[in-house]
Amino acid sequence: MTHDLEIAWRPSDQVRRDANWTKFLEASGTSDYDALLARSSTEPEWYWRALADWLGFRFRRAPDRMLDLSDGIVHPRWCIGGTANLYDTAISATLERAPDRPAVIWEAEDGGSRQWSYADLDREAGSLAAGLAGLGLGPGDVVAMYLPMLPETLAAFMACARIGCITLPLFSGFGADAIAQRLSMSGARAVITVDGTQRRGHVAPMKPMVDEALHHAPDVRHVVVLRHRGIDTPMAGGRDLWWHDVAAPGTAPRAPSELPAEHPVLLMYTSGTTGRPKGAVHTHCGLAMKIGQDARLSLDLKAGDRLLWPTDFGWFGGTVTIMGSLLAGATLVIADGAPTYPEPDRLPRLIAKHGITHFGTAATLARMLRRDADALLDRHDLSSLRAIPSSGEAWDRETWLWVMNRLGGGRVPILNFSGGTEMCAIVASNILFPQKPCSFNGPVPGTGGDIVGQDGRSLPPGEIGELVMREACIGTTRGLWKDEERFLESYWNRIPGMWVQGDLASRDADGFWFLHGRSDDTMKVSGKRIGPTEIEEAVLATGTVTEVAAIGLHDAVTGSAVVCVVVPAPGQPADAAQGKVLADAVAAALGRSFRPKHVLFVPDLPKTRSMKIMRRVVRSTLAGEAAGDLSSLVNPEALNDLRRHADRMKETKA
Repeated sequence: MTHDLEIAWRPSDQVRRDANWTKFLEASGTSDYDALLARSSTEPEWYWRALADWLGFRFRRAPDRMLDLSDGIVHPRWCIGGTANLYDTAISATLERAPDRPAVIWEAEDGGSRQWSYADLDREAGSLAAGLAGLGLGPGDVVAMYLPMLPETLAAFMACARIGCITLPLFSGFGADAIAQRLSMSGARAVITVDGTQRRGHVAPMKPMVDEALHHAPDVRHVVVLRHRGIDTPMAGGRDLWWHDVAAPGTAPRAPSELPAEHPVLLMYTSGTTGRPKGAVHTHCGLAMKIGQDARLSLDLKAGDRLLWPTDFGWFGGTVTIMGSLLAGATLVIADGAPTYPEPDRLPRLIAKHGITHFGTAATLARMLRRDADALLDRHDLSSLRAIPSSGEAWDRETWLWVMNRLGGGRVPILNFSGGTEMCAIVASNILFPQKPCSFNGPVPGTGGDIVGQDGRSLPPGEIGELVMREACIGTTRGLWKDEERFLESYWNRIPGMWVQGDLASRDADGFWFLHGRSDDTMKVSGKRIGPTEIEEAVLATGTVTEVAAIGLHDAVTGSAVVCVVVPAPGQPADAAQGKVLADAVAAALGRSFRPKHVLFVPDLPKTRSMKIMRRVVRSTLAGEAAGDLSSLVNPEALNDLRRHADRMKETKA
């Protein structure tokens, strides 16, 4: 029995009646949510077809079958024989019903704003699509996008989908090395970028980063540059073109191409604990149907709603906000620049100004708002809010309750969900059920989400285990770009027969689920995910160190702070000035978001008998936590220096 005193929110009868889940249950002829969950597991093909029908996903040719598991759960075949283009569902559907409805509202830090209707977005995407096709780009070509969140970002993404190109998003804060690596790995043929962007009042050129990266990305033939900030921008003849010349006004738009429903539409790189970034591949039917499920059902986004969720197109959150709002026929509101600049209450002000119904956040952002904007909230009318989606990080109770009571006024649910770049989402809190602080309500249909031990058995209440999928999910990556072996090793081989994402979770006696962070070494800094390898490579590239371990330690504001523990090369200094040099090197290569908060010098790093650095031991020692099994540690004396650093950091914090 649920302990009522622990319930922080419960839906009213009106909320239940109006919820999208209720509409879907009625349309699918299912009695309740538990029955739907059960049938989605026993009859997955029925479930995905019923979902496609309810979402209004527009196939050009209906699939002969929605799902074929003949090759096993690792390699399901989806939408067999079907053809489609997600553009038809994402834009054309709303264009027919409400062409003047705002598709995107963009506001800069200085208050400047622009608004595009669905008709405007269709026109801009159509013109750009025609221009890109005129450059010889077409189905299967990878087009990288190094853009901040702008109305044109939506147009570029949709233009590529329209002609069958595969979009490769790049984080707008990346340095040249990170850009070059992803361009090279993907074989991208073109880059769409911008002259510059603004953050915290300063204009930052972006095109020069692309120019530097292209020295190491020989496959790129075209660079399309959006004139956004009007700054001087070098242009290479024969390669670089201005957006307004490629998408010239009056260019006859190309109709969206008819493609196999499983044609790739998105290549999104995500960092792992070892090796190079991993390229997740999403398709027209997979991306649209899974984000449609997540946005319209789990987040209860409806036509005409307004979504504000600070993110970047280089992270999967950018895709979720763009696709989710379009698939629902809603309006995406973009707060360009820093979320708390020029005033700490910028986001609450935008909620009130634009009548935001869905404000997306994460624990790090919420902690920043709680710290800086709490005293200013009463200035703003937040009554338009009816949902607060949340993803990316585990919550602390105090921050969750602050969001529930201060932002949501105790009446707005926090729709907490867990997922990832590789599979969109596993579990989600939804608007039908009561909530405990920091909780989920369990698995969403079509995933077989579960919490298991290393033997694959479901864990009882109170035990922490791996969050897994037991079933084939239409949103899961179709592999890793040109790396089948790593795909199996990363997700399927850890617990055979189950998809392991790397999140730790538990459930309580009442059936509520909770996240406990990552089970691997991947870091999330202010909601941005990165593995240690890229940071370590940037440090090693200076030539002043011989070994480095990059780890994440808890930070009250950013969630995790990057810490680099390094072994200096012979004759190299090990002082604060050298630490700054190394931190600057990381910032230059990967962006300022990933600049290490601490650079610590040690004579040796803890290693296994096979000479692998034990990052988990580095992290736990610096955090003052139990180091766990040290049986494979070959040099236990290395822990002494780490402990001294831990003591000094603790004294500094005190």
